Amino acid sequence: MSMVVSMSRASRIKSKIQSALEASVLEVEDVSYQHAGHAAMKDKANDETHFNVKIVSNKFEGQSLVKRHRMVYDLLTDELQSGLHALSIVAKTPKEANINSG
Repeated sequence: MSMVVSMSRASRIKSKIQSALEASVLEVEDVSYQHAGHAAMKDKANDETHFNVKIVSNKFEGQSLVKRHRMVYDLLTDELQSGLHALSIVAKTPKEANINSG
């Protein structure tokens, strides 16, 4: 008998972003509870649907804000197709975030 361990959406988001973007700062905050009463969220009680993410990565160097957001959305396509409803993204380079990288 095999046991399947299911990761939370927050854990999956964190894992996908960290692996691809090698973030020096990565914060993933589930804010679904703030949207529980909204019409679109009926019958989705606490389904991990809304997240705030803050990412600091060297991979954002030279990329426009739109391109940075696209990079994140592309990483999370599966999540967006399986119930992730909203994502607020802060995407910065270490320099923009005033983090010394050495």
